[in-house]
Amino acid sequence: MCAIVGIFGNDNAARLASAALFAMQHRGHEATGISSGGSGDKKIYTVKNRGYVKDVYDEAAFKILQGDIAIGHNRYSTAGSDSVFDAQPIHAKYKLGEISIVHNGNLVNKQEVRQQLIDNGAIFQTGMDTENLIHLIARSTKDRLTDRITDALEYVKGAYNFIIQSRSKLFVIRDKFGIRPLSLGKLKSGGWIVASETCAFDLVEATFIRDVKPGEMLILSHKDKEPESIQLFTGSPFRPCAFEYIYFARPDSVIDGKSVYRVRENMGKALAKNDKTSLIKCDMVVPVPDSGVPAALGYAQESGVPFELGIIRNHYVGRTFIEPTQEMRNIKVKMKLNPMKSLIDGKSLIVIDDSIVRGTTSKRIVQMLKEAGAAEVHFRVASPMIQYPCFYGIDTPNKAELINASMTKEEVCEYIGADSLEYLSINDLKDSLGHDRNYSMVSFDGDYFVV
Repeated sequence: MCAIVGIFGNDNAARLASAALFAMQHRGHEATGISSGGSGDKKIYTVKNRGYVKDVYDEAAFKILQGDIAIGHNRYSTAGSDSVFDAQPIHAKYKLGEISIVHNGNLVNKQEVRQQLIDNGAIFQTGMDTENLIHLIARSTKDRLTDRITDALEYVKGAYNFIIQSRSKLFVIRDKFGIRPLSLGKLKSGGWIVASETCAFDLVEATFIRDVKPGEMLILSHKDKEPESIQLFTGSPFRPCAFEYIYFARPDSVIDGKSVYRVRENMGKALAKNDKTSLIKCDMVVPVPDSGVPAALGYAQESGVPFELGIIRNHYVGRTFIEPTQEMRNIKVKMKLNPMKSLIDGKSLIVIDDSIVRGTTSKRIVQMLKEAGAAEVHFRVASPMIQYPCFYGIDTPNKAELINASMTKEEVCEYIGADSLEYLSINDLKDSLGHDRNYSMVSFDGDYFVV
């Protein structure tokens, strides 16, 4: 998950970074941080803390965060703890000066590399896999930071996007499979932006230029008008994460050339097509807000069943999937979602959600709807059954947590209390995404391709 942003060549770099992070708050709300520098200053300044973007950055923070270069991060932990010490950016001093790093992804060999570094005398300050890269860069004997980064990347495996800030340059790296999204834009007010999602560009008035290529490193410096591109890795298949389109990304983002909204709409249409032969007479299609809305609209368009907002969301509550404990997820469901009793009382509903991970949220939603008077709740899921843990940045590391890994569809239906349950097939997901690339669907098919 996580959100990262880099701003280069703009005197309001830190403020623009905070605005971009605000636009990408959905990718993580445990902590947020910004490092800044440049404009002839030899220092890098960092402000980070637990909590939301709007609560961490104020005028006092921006007085600290000077310069025309900034990098930022919203945290959703897949490695490390939720303490402020494990918030990013990670800032350090080494032989060539100062450096700061933000990372989105998950390094699958992090423990192995970490132990080797510790055995060689490294002292770690955090529990994050990102810190591995700091040590690897510092221990390289190369004279240029570019070469030190290249050396360090030879030791890391997994899904990663790194933005690295030195005192005068910005280095942007996407892993050789392109698993997590990363895009480059040009700011209307001058300078460049790199961000996890294009929705950040809209807020800061930036023009989308292109996606960072898999295996590519971009170097932004004041001496070059355009970013320098170095292709670090070649020959690997492009495997962008399908879950970005299903759940992670904002629907108004465009990821690797595809509208997230349109893909989700296609998923809903595919669900409805499969339901046509056995469609139970229902009164309305109800989305689980917000990520289920585009798929529900697609379902309603294809089936002809009216679309209704039968569940209202409190937008001041964060996303339940990324809460660290089950107790907090249960509480958040109650705080976040409320059924429209006057609308659904006595009605048969087709409820569309983006996915079922642990099943507890779905169970609570069905229960709330029936308590509100729904006569029937037919649950439809706009993704295949999640049966395998993902180690590339999705917080499902334990197979025992995945309800579809231990239960049949019928057993899940009974557990959540629905009158019927259907999932999108893997083939229909591929059709919805398009067949122009081989998407990473490890949660659905168990294809652990990163080695």
